[in-house]
Amino acid sequence: MKNSGLKAIIQRSVLQIVRRPIYWAGFFVLPLFCFFLLAGLMENGLPIKVPAAIVDRDGTALSREISQNLAGMQMVEYAESCESFTEARHLLQEGKIYGFFMIPEDFQANLLSGNGPAITFYTNMTYFVPASLLFKTFKATALFTKAGIAMSVLDAVGAESAVASPASLLQPVNITTRGLGNPGLNYAIYLCNSFIPCCLQLMIMLMTCFSLGQEIKYHTSIQLMQMSGGSIVKALFGKLLPQTVIWLVMSAFMTSWLYAWNSYPMNGSWWWFGLSQVMFVFAAQALAVFFFGVLPNLRLSLSMCALLGILSFSIAAFSFPVESMYGAVSIFSWLMPIRYNFLIYIDQALNGIPIYYSRIWFVAYLVYLIIPFTVLWRIKKAFVKPVYTP
Repeated sequence: MKNSGLKAIIQRSVLQIVRRPIYWAGFFVLPLFCFFLLAGLMENGLPIKVPAAIVDRDGTALSREISQNLAGMQMVEYAESCESFTEARHLLQEGKIYGFFMIPEDFQANLLSGNGPAITFYTNMTYFVPASLLFKTFKATALFTKAGIAMSVLDAVGAESAVASPASLLQPVNITTRGLGNPGLNYAIYLCNSFIPCCLQLMIMLMTCFSLGQEIKYHTSIQLMQMSGGSIVKALFGKLLPQTVIWLVMSAFMTSWLYAWNSYPMNGSWWWFGLSQVMFVFAAQALAVFFFGVLPNLRLSLSMCALLGILSFSIAAFSFPVESMYGAVSIFSWLMPIRYNFLIYIDQALNGIPIYYSRIWFVAYLVYLIIPFTVLWRIKKAFVKPVYTP
């Protein structure tokens, strides 16, 4: 047959990508948008100047000093000065601030008389990261205030400076914290290297199922099978090879963008990490083919990929450890390729440990390359006799 064979199938696939704008959007525009959006949001490494308010119901020199100290904190943008709890609560509910710090009435008088007044602070934990940072700042301010008052009292009663020093009395045990792999506690180093590959996995799976589903929708799968001589392996290989090349280029760009341009830590071997990125692309495509084989329907297969792809942002244990998940939920953490990509990233890029300790994660990639062969007969059946169900 004229225009048949693997070369003709590859040329056909390339022309489909070039001629349809939706492929340009799925292969280039959306992935690049996600890359630059996440990198731009985390450009400073850590959210700073979180909008907050102060409710000073005391109005004394001490409360004003506390307000000034809080406003000088790096994490806080002193956005509002409220007169009451109700006013601050409304601002919090409207999303204009992420938290507020409240100094009660008669704070200075009760403190000096030894009645132990309480400082209260509220944060909107709906926005977890900024609220957590704000909570940490509020807590530190409260502790520093307590320490300052204690020091003043000790000085007033004539305690020796050595006894009254924060190191010897207020903080008898010094704590030294060292962040391994990310000593600067840079959120971008952690989040961008997990969320950006997860976005890439989502787009790979969606575009793979979409391109295969389009063949059934428009009944062009019959022509594809004729060009492949009835071989579903040859048909899928020729169909997906140009897409694989595109995804490998995007993965290489992602890696160079993160580790070369942005200078994120790379303490391990570039070769092993590069191999992980290549196998990650293969695994994501293979898993999408498997999903399409299980449900050879454009709408259903896309829905399955979208559902599991979005859930990967949470179940892949980027921010919540698998060990702390419910057993029935933690199982799903090991179903997606991004989990193994993340573990190899931790081992190789951050910790720089020998590849021996990451070998099992590379074996997991190979499992993904095998599972599509279990459903090839269903894909072939759907391609030979395409039935499109909206």
